[in-house]
Amino acid sequence: MSEVADKMSQYVVDGEGAEVLVIFAHGAGANRDSDFMKQMARDLGSRHIRVVRFNFPYMRANALDGKRRPPDRAPKLLLDFNEHIAFLKKNYSPRKIILMGKSMGGRMAAMVAANTPVDGVICLGYPFIPLKGGEPRLSPIVECKPPLMVIQGERDKFGAKGLVDTWPEMKAAQLQWLIDGDHSFKPRKASGVTYEENMAQAVTYCQQFIDAI
Repeated sequence: MSEVADKMSQYVVDGEGAEVLVIFAHGAGANRDSDFMKQMARDLGSRHIRVVRFNFPYMRANALDGKRRPPDRAPKLLLDFNEHIAFLKKNYSPRKIILMGKSMGGRMAAMVAANTPVDGVICLGYPFIPLKGGEPRLSPIVECKPPLMVIQGERDKFGAKGLVDTWPEMKAAQLQWLIDGDHSFKPRKASGVTYEENMAQAVTYCQQFIDAI
């Protein structure tokens, strides 16, 4: 196997098209093959957008020996993310590169885009509030250079409606809410909205954001 083929084997690719490449990073606790990651990638890929999923180093190690590890520190995650961007840009030559991430992956995407030229960033369920306490994680939002969109469930425990939308720093981003959604966009049955409807709405928001860039 060639070096390029060996490198490509670590990715999962949905969709086709030279126009847009979405590089999709997973969250802290679930890897690139979680149901959420697969559904978002598949549904966005069906709209003639190439979506590439990868695992961060600690998840690649987990896959090798079956042991569960905590996420790597941010510098290691950012270095790894940048290596994927450089490799995929060279091998796909897209016209637009969008970084997209679930939770922690979205935070890393915004941090990468402060220094690495890309065309846009999409954060799915951004982890604004550290569950162990501390200040909201707003600096990646403010310091992100390209256009940034956050898609957030209205009752996300990491940052819900009625709080996130009151922060002045959020004027730096587009903020889209999903009705009664939790951190994974799932609404309660009494909301009158289904999970499938929220996921479809999230995909539509993503495409509208990408088309506008």
